[in-house]
Amino acid sequence: MVVTERVAVIGAGSWGTAVAALASHNRPTILWARRKDLADEINTAHTNSAYLAERVLPENLVGTASLDEALDGADLVVMGVPSHGFRAVLGEMAGVIRPGVPIISLSKGVEQDTHKRMTEVIADLLPEHPAGVLTGPNLAKEVLDGYPAATVVALEDASLCTALRPLFATPAFRVYTNYDVVGCEVAGALKNVMAIAAGICDGLGFGDNTKATLMTRGLNELTRLGVALGGQPLTFAGLAGMGDLVATCMSRQSRNRHVGEQLGRGRTLDDIISEMNMVAEGVKTSRAVVGLARAVGIEMPIAEEITAVIDGKQTVNDALRNLMERDAGHELEGIA
Repeated sequence: MVVTERVAVIGAGSWGTAVAALASHNRPTILWARRKDLADEINTAHTNSAYLAERVLPENLVGTASLDEALDGADLVVMGVPSHGFRAVLGEMAGVIRPGVPIISLSKGVEQDTHKRMTEVIADLLPEHPAGVLTGPNLAKEVLDGYPAATVVALEDASLCTALRPLFATPAFRVYTNYDVVGCEVAGALKNVMAIAAGICDGLGFGDNTKATLMTRGLNELTRLGVALGGQPLTFAGLAGMGDLVATCMSRQSRNRHVGEQLGRGRTLDDIISEMNMVAEGVKTSRAVVGLARAVGIEMPIAEEITAVIDGKQTVNDALRNLMERDAGHELEGIA
């Protein structure tokens, strides 16, 4: 089967739209939006003002509010749906998507009830479809602005992974391959939880030493959980791991970092979320990540403390005190 003739991107949030714009430079691409008015805006004004302000999208990018139309004839499907809605949309796709079409997930989360990664959800509902991820330090607005950036496309099938790589590449956007789907997915999901912690550091007014310490120990937690689940250690030193962690913890554009900063300033989670028009995956994923870690016997102190804060069981100052009072052992314990 030819996998490079037509691309369907499902989900017109900021990153789904940006990936659709990238793909449209290389192949005919259609972008599914749940709202018809957004699909119409993409087709007429060539913008997605709700998520990407005034940035202009390629004129050949087609928007639709019909899932059937989006999937008709698609040789590759890219899922830009948040983790909490991922399974439901996949269920709607069953019976419409062509047999054997690869499905690439953009979602950086873990399913709350099952603790499954998104490629595992794909395997549940559409087991005959190769599943992979596209992940890395990819802030949608910067990618659309043409700033130099890079990402990773990960599938277990090396030949398919190599074939899909050029579909997303542009002169300003480098795409690398990786066959460690587990590691790439775990890194993408957990870094959002760490970004909330990084934002709390900012909200409390701490400096660069604190942020660097938090990110380094957070990378340790990403790696230990990923390796326990079958991922490769070096993945976490790459774009899907360290790269994405740095971008999400440092950038003012990061939704998860923003949530943490506001928590650090003493605001309630409900008030913070009510003001946002985009999903901060770390809020919904944190509990699932901690549950997943406990299931495989991995201790993740930062993730556990942040989950307790999100659940309203303790304050950010309680979390900080708990982390600072822990016994300090060898820094590479559980990895090396």
